[in-house]
Order: sequence, then C-alpha cells, then structure tokens
Amino acid sequence: MIRAIVFDAYGTLFDVQSVADVTDAAFPGHGSTITQIWRLKQLEYSWLHALMGRYVDFWQVTQEALTYTLGTLGLTADARLFDEIAETYNRLTPFPDAAAALDALGDYKRAILSNGSPDMLAAVVGHSGLDTRLDAILSVHSKRVFKPDPRAYGLLEDQLGVRPEEALFVSSNGFDVCGAKSVGFRVARIARISPDALRQALQSESPPTPATVFKALRSQQETCGAPADAEISSLAELPALVRALADEPARAS
Repeated sequence: MIRAIVFDAYGTLFDVQSVADVTDAAFPGHGSTITQIWRLKQLEYSWLHALMGRYVDFWQVTQEALTYTLGTLGLTADARLFDEIAETYNRLTPFPDAAAALDALGDYKRAILSNGSPDMLAAVVGHSGLDTRLDAILSVHSKRVFKPDPRAYGLLEDQLGVRPEEALFVSSNGFDVCGAKSVGFRVARIARISPDALRQALQSESPPTPATVFKALRSQQETCGAPADAEISSLAELPALVRALADEPARAS
C-alpha cells in the first residue's frame, strides 16, 4: 500500500531552467549556456565532494559550480551580481502542473527528499507557494551525504516512519531514479522529453543548442541500475498513476 509520495525537488517540482532569465539578463547571449553548465557542475560537484569524503552543503556546491561556469566562459561578476545569480536557485519557478498534482494527492503524505540544504529548500518552497501542499521537506544535509547515496533515501523512514515499499518516489533525474530503485522504492520517472523527440532535436539543430545537449545528458533514463517502474510525461499524469499503483505490491529491485 502506498502511504507517501516523495518528490525530488530540482528538475522535478522546480524548473532549473528558470534561472536562464536571470543569467541571460546578466550576460546577454550566454544565459542558456551558463544555465546548462551550472546545473551539470552542480551535480558533478555534489558527487565529487561525496566521493572525496569532504561533504559541504548544497549551497556551497551551487556557488562553486557557478564560479566554475563563469570562469570557464571568461565572464566576470562582482560580488553583488554573483550573489544575485546564485540566489535564483532559491526562487526557482515550479513546473506549472506541480500545485495541482500535489493538491490531487492530498490523501497521501507528500514530501520532498532533496540534495538541497535546509535553507535552500525552505526558500524555494516558500517562494513557490507549495509549502502548504507538502507534509515534509527532507534535506540530505542531516546525513551529510548526497543522493544517490543509499543513506539519503533512508531519511523517509527515519523521519516519517515510511518504508521504501510504502512510498512512490517521483523524479525526473536519472541518477535519482537509480538511487531510489536501489533501496527498494517504487519509482515514477518524469520524462518531459521522449527519446524520439530528443533525437529529432539533436538531428535538426546544427549544432545542438546548449539546452538540447543538457537534455541529452540529464533527461533520459540511465542505462545502469534498475529502470523506473513507470514513466509519465508530466506531473499532471501523476494522480492517475498513483491510483493505478496504489494497491500493487512493490516489485523487487
């Protein structure tokens, strides 16, 4: 029986591409490139810190990734502008179907489980207005690890008393799907661009835009680890999926 619906935050409930308005205003013509490299390095640096055994919180990771991005592109930002750009991660735009999906799932515990630091998550959730639609916001910071470390996913049982087999984990991030499946969650992957649509974009763009390259790297099902139990193209499809899965036993990973 499903007792809880657990969401990733960045890229799942909140659109990381929404920082592009600010990055392009700061550096016209470079906004999309900054946005893609920044997000890729943000993830890479979280894993790098984890593998080195030198944990820092996700806010520091986010700033380090932005420093790398601007330096690589030969762009300079004073302290005020740097902080203004970095702060956009605390004001990400929620996907337009997020609020309605959360409202429709009110019979379940609804939680975020994210790599974001507690302050970052409080800021972005509060800014979005989704705070009243969530029962818990779980940050990996208390474990001093990053997803997909299995210890991160243990937060759900530690803090809410919900076992993996009693939850549906929802993410658009392939690494997160693999991590959640590895510890026994049923997982719904949000596939906002299909493999066919991505291939068409890659073939029609010469050269591919930074946003399309990002989608090729980060928006598809990973080929290592177990696949998701279900795929949906948007959060709007989630309530119907939950109804269909509610009484099914979790499959073995």
